[in-house]
Amino acid sequence: MKIFCIGRNYVEHARELNNPLPEKPVFFMKPNTAMLILNRPFFYPDFSSDIQYETELVIKISKNGKHIQEKFAWTYYNEVGIGIDFTARDLQQNCKEKGLPWEIAKGFDQSAPISKWIQLSDLKDKENILFHLDLNGTTVQRGSSIDMIFSFEKVITYISQFITLKMGDLIYTGTPAGVGPVKIGDHLEGYLENRKMLDFYVR
Repeated sequence: MKIFCIGRNYVEHARELNNPLPEKPVFFMKPNTAMLILNRPFFYPDFSSDIQYETELVIKISKNGKHIQEKFAWTYYNEVGIGIDFTARDLQQNCKEKGLPWEIAKGFDQSAPISKWIQLSDLKDKENILFHLDLNGTTVQRGSSIDMIFSFEKVITYISQFITLKMGDLIYTGTPAGVGPVKIGDHLEGYLENRKMLDFYVR
């Protein structure tokens, strides 16, 4: 199982971090040890002092495929969930300044909380999937799949040109504006439409 993450897929998020808008999807990967399931607590690592949340829609690949044409990409997923792409922003910035890869800031243990799954067929409008994150009872991020620069299908098509997608692979599809830091004791609740999907604490 592989975890792909799409960067800079919402205009306002790219702008809030002073990043240029991409002409093609930008992706990186997390190891499967990054997964955090069943609303277990996230334990703040001692190697960073600036862990930030990035709330994302996540799709699960339902069959194997390579060089997938965009017109067929919709047949490669049928479930969606909510995930957090935890980022050690201080480590990331240090790597960027030195021109180094920054997997260390993205791929650490527990950096990819993931919710349960919803069938796309159960949603009213699968082209406009709403989601949001509450931090200690206050909404800090809101997004919709309709605002993504690159759709689920475009992302699947692009990734599959380089890496074979296999059943069970996850794609974190990018975060909207509003990312920010967490601290020990924080309570995070993630919603897809009006369904609470994530509910965990930072320890």
